[in-house]
Amino acid sequence: MSRAERLLQLMQVLRRHRYPLSGAALASELGISLRTLYRDIASLRIQGARIDGEAGVGYVLRPGFVLPPLMFSEEEIEALALGARWVADRADPRLGDAARNAIAKISAVIPNDLRLELETSALLVGPGGPIAAAGRELATIRLAIRSECKLDIRYRDLKNKESSRTIWPFALGFFDRVRVVVAWCELREDIRHFRTDRIAALEICKVRYPRRRHALLKQWRQTQGIADQ
Repeated sequence: MSRAERLLQLMQVLRRHRYPLSGAALASELGISLRTLYRDIASLRIQGARIDGEAGVGYVLRPGFVLPPLMFSEEEIEALALGARWVADRADPRLGDAARNAIAKISAVIPNDLRLELETSALLVGPGGPIAAAGRELATIRLAIRSECKLDIRYRDLKNKESSRTIWPFALGFFDRVRVVVAWCELREDIRHFRTDRIAALEICKVRYPRRRHALLKQWRQTQGIADQ
């Protein structure tokens, strides 16, 4: 186990407990010696973690400390690299640029050994088919979802019949060849799925929809038999 992984696990153990844990209990759970534990606690304190306590008394982590990016494990680095490559290749240009920028920022602050893992990850994204959706449309949809605003759209169904809809978008599904907006449709008075390549035109409204996005997402998950995350 690398030192970064060990520090990450120590933080996770401390976060699970609201009351002080003895050094012996922490060392036993992590499978390390007391000497290593004391060294790791000192390292985390230097990085800004508010860990109260001392040897023989116990330790507790006070709220407010955010784990710095360098605390990723090797598997987390692989997951980040794979996810960023997929987004850069399959999402709209703005989201793709954001993925590349995020990886660059992480790469700039993590230790050299993890940086090498990030830059040389052997997990690759396979080639995909063409994506039928303009980047500007996807960016507008994502903005509407974040701001919980209605969208006015002109939509073509499977029979190529066009209709005008006002929808409340709350999720965007990324599949290999299509993108699907999950939204409440005012016309149908129910949740519907809209393929972005069948949206002939769209315009974001300045009106927020009356329900919260997370409530709509929860309702959709229940109808799909998907457990809450």
